[in-house]
Amino acid sequence: MSHRATSPAPAARSRAEEEAVDARLARTFDLRLARYGDDLRRGLEVCFGERAGETFERVLAIIAAALADRPEDLRDLDEARLLAPDWLQDPSMLAYVAYADRFGGDLRGVAQHLDHLASLDVTHLHLMPLLDPRPGDSDGGYAVRDYRTVRSDLGSMADLRSLAADLHSRGMSLELDLVLNHVAMEHEWVARAKAGEQRYLDYFLTYPDREMPDRWEQSLPEVFPDFAPGNFTWDEDLGRWVWTTFNAFQWDLDWSNPDVFCEFLEIICFLANQGVDVLRLDAIAFTWKRMGTNCQNLPEVHQLTRALRAAARIAAPALAFKAEAIVGPQDLIHYLGTGESSGKVSEMAYHNTFMVQLWSALASRDTRLLATALGKFPAKPASTTWATYVRCHDDIGWAITDEDAADVGLSGHGHRAFLSAFYAGEFPDSFARGLVFQHNPATGDTRISGSLASLAGLERALAAGNDAAADLAVRRILLLHAAMLGFGGLPLLYMGDEIALLNDENWAEDPEHAADNRWVHRPAMPWGEVARAEADAAAERPSTPAGKVLRGMRHLIAVRRSLPHLHASVESHVVGGQDPRLLILRREHPLGTMLQVLNVSEHPVELDTALLQEALGHGAREALTGARWSFDVPSIAVGPYQALWFIQDAQAA
Repeated sequence: MSHRATSPAPAARSRAEEEAVDARLARTFDLRLARYGDDLRRGLEVCFGERAGETFERVLAIIAAALADRPEDLRDLDEARLLAPDWLQDPSMLAYVAYADRFGGDLRGVAQHLDHLASLDVTHLHLMPLLDPRPGDSDGGYAVRDYRTVRSDLGSMADLRSLAADLHSRGMSLELDLVLNHVAMEHEWVARAKAGEQRYLDYFLTYPDREMPDRWEQSLPEVFPDFAPGNFTWDEDLGRWVWTTFNAFQWDLDWSNPDVFCEFLEIICFLANQGVDVLRLDAIAFTWKRMGTNCQNLPEVHQLTRALRAAARIAAPALAFKAEAIVGPQDLIHYLGTGESSGKVSEMAYHNTFMVQLWSALASRDTRLLATALGKFPAKPASTTWATYVRCHDDIGWAITDEDAADVGLSGHGHRAFLSAFYAGEFPDSFARGLVFQHNPATGDTRISGSLASLAGLERALAAGNDAAADLAVRRILLLHAAMLGFGGLPLLYMGDEIALLNDENWAEDPEHAADNRWVHRPAMPWGEVARAEADAAAERPSTPAGKVLRGMRHLIAVRRSLPHLHASVESHVVGGQDPRLLILRREHPLGTMLQVLNVSEHPVELDTALLQEALGHGAREALTGARWSFDVPSIAVGPYQALWFIQDAQAA
């Protein structure tokens, strides 16, 4: 059966032109349905059982209408990305992550600062939650009141479309957050549920008494134990207990209801047609509930995503998904797809383990735990991409398992406590200045807030007037970014890190933020400081930490762009057996082997050249300096916090 997609043609077209356009769209729809229809059906069947057939027909109508409404320039982008399916994997890709108001005041202000992003060779802009949130506390924008409206102080949907067009004209893409697990209690769906409309009451998980909530709670963890204990909230207006995993004002959705699936598919298509290129699927791990489990990472989550992705590939194939699943490696890999779903779930997922383990290695001056954790990662589908990062908008949760710690002779609890104390600046000789976030008295675990530069030691060094310590902090910042840029995913550069922005000492002055110390690392972009850093970075020898970091970052980014060895289809593998202060990553590319050596300590370390000879031969080019190194010596010295990117000679490959 052919499902045709038609739309009214512009008045300027002749009738023949209208018919040609409609026929082309219909043919496009049918070809894509033939390609992705089985994935769509399979995902719906797993999740909705006997209702899968009717849901499939509803989905076809939604995506046909979306394709018909899709602007011509975005249809061209669809075709370009279908011809370059690895567009997110290319070494030239670099993402920049920012809050729109903190970066530019509003969306028009963001557009005025795109030259700064271009100067960093940014190709991808992720703007943190900007869809209309509830008033007051909105969990940083993740309690959405209306998915089709931009936050009023940031502008309008027309402004968002204009920004997307500006980005596309520069070869940049736009990423937004789409919160899947819950909506704000002020959302229209909640209002209609409270008004007695059964259709909308069925969008949520509510109970008349504590019998079912108490049964669920037996296996559910707490996400925010400090200020949002438990997982259910009594709502006086509704007269029922409501499932609220994150906060009382965020109502969890019942994704086992096909109506919820169809609502979100319409939202996805709408945002794609505004020019959004990537959707960060927030809180995706929590979307499916099953009694007796922790209601995270259940198989239906991946089938839901598979079906949404297949539908989006028909309506808007230029759109990609990024899974916000901060979970262990054995759970994480399913968000990229395994088995029959391999490469069919999300195009990208966060490599949270790599980020956490980099900070752990810096504090301990020891990479063995990092190597152990990375060694347990299953191979990802070659068509997918890790999002690599050093810091993000969130806190750092010490996702280090007891098993991994035991493998290297550590206590998991003890090491997590050490890291929290170290990065809070409470451990003897710590270089860091961070803030403890969400201490859990039941487990003793804590998380850490703080800007990258402050956690890396720059704030403490500057306060002490210690130039040598400041230099080491700059080296740590650049080392972390060399690791991020060299791992082979899509690197995420967080706003302000390029100029070594410190903790915001005034973060608590805003009453809406005072209870959440993560705002310490979410300051407004100080454009005056950016200008000064730009001027210093342009000098022959930069004299300020900001100028040194900016210049060093630009150099790392430029070298990365030149190396096909860093295409994200290739995996990085840890090479062990050397001094534990060295992280050694090996990448096998058709053009030759790449070996990265990173010293996580402030001391020079000798590296036995036998390993280098085995991988690279008797010598290799070091990409970051352009120099050629000979390995016909017993060892080489790796300087304090130095990164070396060795590339195998073409003739030796």
